[in-house]
Amino acid sequence: MKADARPGMERAQNDKVGAKGWRAALPHVAATMAPVPLLVAAAMLGGGWSLAALLWMSVGLHLADAMLVRIRPAWGADHVAQPVADRVSVALALTHFLLLPLAVWSLSGAGPLGPWDGVATFLAFGLWLGQASNANAHELIHRRERWLFRLGWAVFVTLLYGHHVSAHRLVHHRFVATPNDPNTARAGEGFYQFLIRAWPGAFLAGYEMERNLRRRARGPGRLNPYVIHVGGALALLTLVAWLFGPDGLVAYLLLCAHAQIQILLSDYVQHYGLLRQELPDGRPEPVGPAHSWDAPRGLSGLMMLNASRHADHHLHPSKGFGELETPARTPRLPASLPIMATVALVPPLWRRLMDRRLRRMQPD
Repeated sequence: MKADARPGMERAQNDKVGAKGWRAALPHVAATMAPVPLLVAAAMLGGGWSLAALLWMSVGLHLADAMLVRIRPAWGADHVAQPVADRVSVALALTHFLLLPLAVWSLSGAGPLGPWDGVATFLAFGLWLGQASNANAHELIHRRERWLFRLGWAVFVTLLYGHHVSAHRLVHHRFVATPNDPNTARAGEGFYQFLIRAWPGAFLAGYEMERNLRRRARGPGRLNPYVIHVGGALALLTLVAWLFGPDGLVAYLLLCAHAQIQILLSDYVQHYGLLRQELPDGRPEPVGPAHSWDAPRGLSGLMMLNASRHADHHLHPSKGFGELETPARTPRLPASLPIMATVALVPPLWRRLMDRRLRRMQPD
C-alpha cells in the first residue's frame, strides 16, 4: 500500500512545486511576452502600432524600471524551478522563430509600413531581438541538455551570430576580465573601438578554441561548429533573398546588425575596465563577484531573464536565470542595463559616469 501511495505523493509534490515555479516565473513571462502583441500589430498594421511598440521597448520600459526599482526593488527575486525556466526559454525561442520572419516580411515592403512607421517597427523589433531573445538564447546555450543547447544555437545562427556560441562559452567565460578576452572592454576604451575589436576578435578566438579542441580529441574527427555558424548564415541569407527579395535581405541584415550591436553593448557594459589580478605564477586570479558589473533590478531585468545579475552567472554559468542572485561586493551600474547601453553609445558621457566608479574598484 505504501509502495502504491509513494508515486502519487511524489506526483502531488511535483505538481505543487511546478505550480509555485510557474507563479515565480510569471513576472519573467509577462515582461518578455508583453511586447509581442505590439510587435505583431506593428508589423501587420503599422501606423500608431509601430510607435506604440517602439515606445514600449524604450521609454515605457525605462519608466517601468524606475517605478519598480523604487516600489519593489526585489521584484523577480523569487527562484524559478529549472524545469519551468526551461519551458519559458523554449516558448521564447519559438516566439523568436515566428517574429523574425514576420519582421523581415513587413520591412521588405510587403507589409503596410511607410517610411516612418517602418523605422519605428525596425527599432522595436531590433530591441526585442537584442534584449529578450538574445538573453534567452544565451540562457539556452548554457544548458546541459543537448536539445536545449541546440535550440539556443539556432537562435544565434538566425541572428547571423552563431560564432557567439563558441566564443562565449569557450573564450569569454575562461578569459573574462583579462586581456585575452576580446569581449572584455578595456578601461578608457570607447564602445566603437570595442565594437571594431571585439566582433572579429571573438570570431577568431572562438574558431581557434574549437579547432584546438578537435585536434586534442581522440577518435573520429567531429565537425567544427563553425561549419554550421557560417554555413547556416549563408543558407539563411540565400533563403531570405529568395523569399523576400533584395529589400527583405537588406532588412534582415540590418535587423541582425541591430541585435548584434546590442549583444556587444551588453558585454561592453557588464565588464568595462574590470580586470583580474595576476597571481605569482602568472595566471589570473579566479573569477569573482568583482569582475562583472551588475545592474539594478526592474522590468528590463525581468525581460532580459536576469542578465543584469551577471556576476553570479560568471561564478555559476550553469545556473538558470531563475536561480541567479546578486553576490556581495559586486560592482553596481548606476542605472539599468538598457539605459547604460544607451549611454555607452556616447563615449564621453559613458566615461564621465563610469571611470570614477572604475577607479574606486581598483586595488590600492
